[in-house]
Amino acid sequence: MTQDIQINRRGVIAGAAVLSAAASTRALARSGPAIDDATVLILVDVQVDFCPGGRLAVPAGDEVVAVCNALATRFGNVVLTQDWHPEGHSSFASSHPGKQPFEMVEMPYGPQVLWPDHCTWGSPGAEFHPALDVPHAQTIIRKGYRPEVDSYSGFLEADRTTPTGLGGYLRERGATRAVLMGLATDFCVSWTAQDAARAGLETYVVEEGCRAIDLGGSLDRAWAEMDALGVRRISATELPG
Repeated sequence: MTQDIQINRRGVIAGAAVLSAAASTRALARSGPAIDDATVLILVDVQVDFCPGGRLAVPAGDEVVAVCNALATRFGNVVLTQDWHPEGHSSFASSHPGKQPFEMVEMPYGPQVLWPDHCTWGSPGAEFHPALDVPHAQTIIRKGYRPEVDSYSGFLEADRTTPTGLGGYLRERGATRAVLMGLATDFCVSWTAQDAARAGLETYVVEEGCRAIDLGGSLDRAWAEMDALGVRRISATELPG
C-alpha cells in the first residue's frame, strides 16, 4: 500500500509538472502584442446598425464601444472600417424577391448570406456609434459600396480579388502587427483578421472588444479559421498598459 501511495504521489507530481508546463506554453502563446509605431489598431464596423436598435443588430454589440474607447488610447495608429452599402445592394434580402434575411444564395463569387438592409450610405445606421470616441483615428476604410459584391473583410471584398486599399496603406505606414476589435466577431472581424494574417501581419483579436452574430455555429468556425492562420485570441488584460 505504501508503495502504491508513493507511486501515485509521484504520478500526481509528474502530472502537475506537465500541466504547469502546458499552462506556461499557453501563456506564452497568448502573450499580448507590443504596441509601437509598427502596430495598428483596426476597429471593425462599430456602427449604429450593428448595435441594439439597428437594422442588423449584433447581440450586445454596443458593449464593445467602451472597450474600444478605453484601449484605443494606447495606440498611435488607429484605422476604422465602415460598412457602406448603396440602396438595393445585392447582399440585401430585399433585392431577391421571395428570399428572407439570413437565407443563403449563390452569387458569382460564391455563397452569400442575405442580410436585412443595413448601413446604407448616408443613413443614420451607417454612422459610427455616437459614443465611439477615437478622434486620433487616421483612416476610414469603407467597404461594400459596390452594388454587386459584399465585403466583410477590411482588406478584400467577398470576391477575394478586389482590394479595399487597406493593405497598401498599412505597408506604406510600415505596419507589421494588427490588433482588432469590433463587430461582428464571426463575420467582418474574422474575415479582416484572417486577411491581415495572410498579408503577413502578426494579428491579434481582443475578445472583450468583439461580439458575434453566431449563425449556425459561425462563431466557433470563425475562431477555428482564425486559429488556423495564426491569429491570436487575447484578453484586454494582455495588452500593454
